[in-house]
Amino acid sequence: MSTSDAMKTASLSPISLMQLASSFWAFKTLSTAVELDLFTHMAQSGSLTVEQFAAVHGFAARPAEMLLAGCASLGLLQRSGSGYGNTALAAEFLVRGRPYYFGGFVTMLDKRLYAGWDKLPDAMRNNRPTTWDPSKHSSLFDGADPAMMATFWEAMHSLSTFTARTLGEAVDFSRFRRLLDVGGGSAAFDIELCRRYPQLRTTVYDLPFVTEIATRNVREAGLDGRIAMHGGNFFTDPQFPAGHDIVLFSMIMHDWDEQQDRELLRKCYQTLPSGGIVVICELLVNDEKTGPPAAALMSLNMLVETEGGRNYTPSEYRGWLEATGFRNVEVKWFEAAGANGVVIGHKP
Repeated sequence: MSTSDAMKTASLSPISLMQLASSFWAFKTLSTAVELDLFTHMAQSGSLTVEQFAAVHGFAARPAEMLLAGCASLGLLQRSGSGYGNTALAAEFLVRGRPYYFGGFVTMLDKRLYAGWDKLPDAMRNNRPTTWDPSKHSSLFDGADPAMMATFWEAMHSLSTFTARTLGEAVDFSRFRRLLDVGGGSAAFDIELCRRYPQLRTTVYDLPFVTEIATRNVREAGLDGRIAMHGGNFFTDPQFPAGHDIVLFSMIMHDWDEQQDRELLRKCYQTLPSGGIVVICELLVNDEKTGPPAAALMSLNMLVETEGGRNYTPSEYRGWLEATGFRNVEVKWFEAAGANGVVIGHKP
């Protein structure tokens, strides 16, 4: 080894690799605390000592102290006298029953995706999802545990709510009147956008059982008169519902392959009037395909979860949009819980 090579090696450190390799320690600390409903107990009691926490679950003092210390190290708990209490972050998002409870997302990752990611080498070799079996089920929802799916929709509603707020700030919807939310799920985007833009009316277009979930959320938000439902299948339906000047795909396109996404854009173009726009809100991989990590790793998650999905680049979306007939394609970057930007196409 040359002197210069030795100097370069001496300046390197495996610390970052250690952090990367052990990152699952933090996740399992969080997921275990959520499974034990630790943060809800903390909210109810104000604080818990190690002994009190141990007594609630019948634990020995040793593991009880370790978990509390671990959660404190992650910024989820703080010392309060002789015990521990929730930080503001945990109090807002990890207490069951709070409006933006995020524990459902943690549970979904832990109970469904964690095992699937453990089989990532199998997904690489076979180019097939590992969280469900396409030879036995028609989709990742088919045959899924109902309790787990309820957790999934709860999780996505919390995640989408904050993403929708950021989208509403990044894109000006004030000149538009009717928005079609394709694969609108729990209606989180519709609720937040309607709250921000009083002239806006929206339609959630999703599978019938999903629109039932959305209907409950819309009713609770007091927006029944402004958010409509359209149960259907956006692949098998011959066309999208008409009468909208915006079509929104929020965290939808990464679920499907290029051919399927191009078909969705074709139907979108067909239903929009002149002057209408399509808005694709996603975790975008950069054009160099070097990151950012959230988008690139989410793309691997699509390998684990879907048959053909992945996260795409702005250039890929631009090419599909222009080939479909859209013009003046814009890209806007932002930072949100579930997305990092939008690609917008205008219909001439």
